[in-house]
Amino acid sequence: MPRPTQPAARPNASERLSRTSRAGLAVLATAALLTTSGLVGAHAALGATPAASASDAAADGARIIAEQWIDARTVDLTVDSPAVGAQLPVRVILPAAFASQPTRTWPVLYLLQGAHDDYTSWTRETDVEGFLADKDVITVMPSSGPTGIPTNWWNYGIGSTRDYETFQVEEVMQLLQANYRAGSTRAVAGVSTGGYGALAFAARHPGTFGAAASYSGVLDTTSIGMPTVVNAIVARELELPLALWGSYLFNRNIWNEHNPYAQAAGLAGTRLYISQGSGVPSTDFGNLEGAILEGTLWNQAHRFTDHLADLGIPAQVHFYTGGSHAWSSWQQEFTASWPTLAAGLGLPG
Repeated sequence: MPRPTQPAARPNASERLSRTSRAGLAVLATAALLTTSGLVGAHAALGATPAASASDAAADGARIIAEQWIDARTVDLTVDSPAVGAQLPVRVILPAAFASQPTRTWPVLYLLQGAHDDYTSWTRETDVEGFLADKDVITVMPSSGPTGIPTNWWNYGIGSTRDYETFQVEEVMQLLQANYRAGSTRAVAGVSTGGYGALAFAARHPGTFGAAASYSGVLDTTSIGMPTVVNAIVARELELPLALWGSYLFNRNIWNEHNPYAQAAGLAGTRLYISQGSGVPSTDFGNLEGAILEGTLWNQAHRFTDHLADLGIPAQVHFYTGGSHAWSSWQQEFTASWPTLAAGLGLPG
């Protein structure tokens, strides 16, 4: 078992600008403009069960091959994933009472990253560790790969092991249940492409998540301009856009199979929180790119929530003026969404 390591130094406020809202936005903002223009110390202290060995693999063969304790509650796992065909990192925050209640199982909250970021983003950019310190929940932040789109890639129909959806929804959950006393009650939330993942997961796996929350998510991937944005995200990571879901025109069925809008009927019975800023006029001075991208997502978010209303599916919706595609907005929205997520987890709000 690897020895616990000291927590990495936290960046200062100016350094903590999201990579989603800075490094990734140059390409995405261009797409948006085109669209709008007409287109073991710590481990022993916990009393936790040791990390999985090869014999503790998930049903499909996924297994934890390494763990690194960041502090007494936070552990980074390395998972060998057959679904993705790679070894992927997963950050887990255990509840404060995990050690003192050794026979208890715990609900699980998924927090999904955005585009061009990684599995550390939620703990790097927000106070989620402190906020959840008194909440009886296991929090898991699995990698969604460099694009941050947690989906199964089409790969031109010739077969692909890049299935981040199976990795997150099935493999990670089985490993948490086998090794960290995770229960069957779950909720999922995400920012940007993680917001897409949260609603896509809940819609494509009805009943798996008691609640789902999207903060500035891509919720209607076939809405005007959204294929351009999705393709730009993939291209920025030097991947071929058609490898994701194929052609928007000629493989529309595949796009619809993965589109939260097209699969929205599957959200019936799931508690939902959906937030989106207008971006412009910007209230986040100094982040014009983030404001432009946020505004680009405005219409498709309205189209999605209108569709939910037509289906008779209730949702708590927060559309707000300004904001930007950045953690400065998402931190507030996560806090505001907690009562919805808590209800889906069976916890007090």
